Amino acid sequence: MHEFSIVQSLFELIEEQVALHGAKRVLKVELLVGVLSGVEPHLLQLAFETFKEGTHARDAELHIQIEKLKVFCFDCMEEFEKEELNALCPKCGGLNTEIRGGRDLLLKSLELET
Repeated sequence: MHEFSIVQSLFELIEEQVALHGAKRVLKVELLVGVLSGVEPHLLQLAFETFKEGTHARDAELHIQIEKLKVFCFDCMEEFEKEELNALCPKCGGLNTEIRGGRDLLLKSLELET
């Protein structure tokens, strides 16, 4: 389960920010998780809850925003958000497309108490 190694790296980033800003504790962590990132949000939540004990984020809430798949069609010259996890254009059905969203795994924000 690679979510544990992802959360371990996340806590390294969190602790760096805590030290940089002289924070007492972390109140909230916001992540953006793309549907194509290969990360399971519920496993990420479980790993976060496991790793936060004994850290500055022990009382923090984790908020996960899911990034939908975004596909640009070069034939239609339009970008679409899709529920289906494929690169087909939902308008013309073509494959002359490019994936432009849904792969990210980003730390969007931290709420710190200083």
